[in-house]
Amino acid sequence: MLDVSVLRWTLTIGLILGLLALDLGLAAARPHAVKFREAAVSSVLYIAVAVAFGLVFMAQVGTELGAQYFAGYLVEKSLSIDNLFVFVIIMSTFAVPAIYQQKVLIFGIALALVFRAVFIAVGAALLQLFSFMFLIFGLILVVTAVQLFRHRNVDPNVQDNRLVRVARRALTVTPDYVGGRLFTRIGGRRAVTPLFIVLLAIGSTDLLFALDSIPAIFGITDEPYIVFTANAFALLGLRALYFLVKGLLDRLVYLSTGLALILAFIGAKLVLHWGHGLDDRVPEISTNLSLIVIAIVLTVTTIASLIKTRLDPTARAHAGSLTAKTPPESPPTRSSSSDPSRNE
Repeated sequence: MLDVSVLRWTLTIGLILGLLALDLGLAAARPHAVKFREAAVSSVLYIAVAVAFGLVFMAQVGTELGAQYFAGYLVEKSLSIDNLFVFVIIMSTFAVPAIYQQKVLIFGIALALVFRAVFIAVGAALLQLFSFMFLIFGLILVVTAVQLFRHRNVDPNVQDNRLVRVARRALTVTPDYVGGRLFTRIGGRRAVTPLFIVLLAIGSTDLLFALDSIPAIFGITDEPYIVFTANAFALLGLRALYFLVKGLLDRLVYLSTGLALILAFIGAKLVLHWGHGLDDRVPEISTNLSLIVIAIVLTVTTIASLIKTRLDPTARAHAGSLTAKTPPESPPTRSSSSDPSRNE
């Protein structure tokens, strides 16, 4: 068991919050449409910070725990690409102006960090108290993998988001984005802007992704510190990665298939780990083997996707869905201006 001091936790959380505050401050100070060069530089910097953290961590605690961090980071980074598919769908559905997109993403990432911190604490406590939770988490991942594979060629329906529907009915929503604000007033009455509705959509989507990603990384390591840092550093680079790859996402036609394979593999790893605790004759999957399998699946998935889209330019990637419900082919048209809550 990794012994993490209060000082290490404090310094780590301080670093993550500092990077998040810097990202938010830059976006708020100069709202603008992020160009490819800026996104590329930011993405490289965030990856470099995550790798540097991992190398320092490995030097301090050893190769085994260091490998767990890098395997966990790779899993979370690959799952975050699927997040980006949904983010693109949300931004398109609500016609979010380019200059406000990074602000929404940063707030969404902040919410995701909070959700994951809560789930990590709960998950770690459950695993320590009940060994059968490894079996439960494993089965959850296997079922998720099967559902994702079955519905890999559809996209989630943003308009069917229950939280968004409730907010539209309960709140007064302005017809315009009002300078990127979340709240404003109409005729003396407090109202929310479409940006607030978008933030709800992204936040609730992040919550659903956390339900899958946390069991997945617990399949790599049961160390809460590693789970949290791998999640945090994968999420921190999400804003820049969104602007870097959003034009390329349509080409990753086999990504959902690859993610389904990874989730199924980690689910099997968790089940075997539970079985090994009952009987030493049940084999376990090592961290190094997990890292190799994940890297191979992602590499093959990416190469196969690029070959497919080169041979068939009409092929388009999908985020995949965990339900059989197929969303509309295109976002619904805007209704009349007499109903401002429908004008996002």
